[in-house]
Amino acid sequence: MAIIKVNGINLNVDIQGEGYPLILIHGLGCDNTQWKGEVQRLSKSYKTVALDCRGHGKSDKPDSYTLNDHIQDVLSLIDRFEFTMTNLYGVSMGSYIAQGVAIKQPHRINKLILTVPKSNGLISSTRRFIQEHAKELVGLSKQEKRTFFHKHIAYNSDIFLKDPELLKSSLTPQQTAIANRALEGFDYLSELHKITAETLVISGKYDELNPPCEGKLCASLIPNATFIEMLYSGHIPMAEEPENYNRIIDKFLSK
Repeated sequence: MAIIKVNGINLNVDIQGEGYPLILIHGLGCDNTQWKGEVQRLSKSYKTVALDCRGHGKSDKPDSYTLNDHIQDVLSLIDRFEFTMTNLYGVSMGSYIAQGVAIKQPHRINKLILTVPKSNGLISSTRRFIQEHAKELVGLSKQEKRTFFHKHIAYNSDIFLKDPELLKSSLTPQQTAIANRALEGFDYLSELHKITAETLVISGKYDELNPPCEGKLCASLIPNATFIEMLYSGHIPMAEEPENYNRIIDKFLSK
């Protein structure tokens, strides 16, 4: 782990392995420990750079920031490490950041992986889900709300019983609210054509946060993109179908 100062804040970055660079960007409320299994595998072939996005993990947590701040942080890390080009891999919120990076500096991104993405949104997917199910959530305990949420974002929600740490956030309610606000009102639909990287888009069939239609739309607007729908997954295909998912990722990166 290393603390690197960019754009006036300290980012926690985990760097492992040698070889062609691969930057990994986690989802909302998570941190770079989300990538533990992926880094263990991928760092055998690549130089993996897994950051805690601002407002998350061990990175600084400003009182306010934007999606563009996240994008600029990644671009600054690319400059700091003097990567001429890099592979970029984002999950959920990380896929929004990765799209923004690949749009702003397409010549710097070689291969782009977008897992459970969307390319526009008035509010974060989590907040939208809560609003859409507000009546059903009334009167439920915190644990009951979590169980309800899990049933709508996974093929088999028992996966959360087997691994209670999946998607578990360490953020306070205030920090979570700030992180959600950063994702409000973005729209890449008219700019995705600028992405020149070979792109892999993966969605889970049972994902109600960022459903497959969002991934299909994203892939359809990127010139050199392939879309794959995981048939037995929701929002966390890397945990729900790990062997198949890893095979898809490894094949894409190695070809």
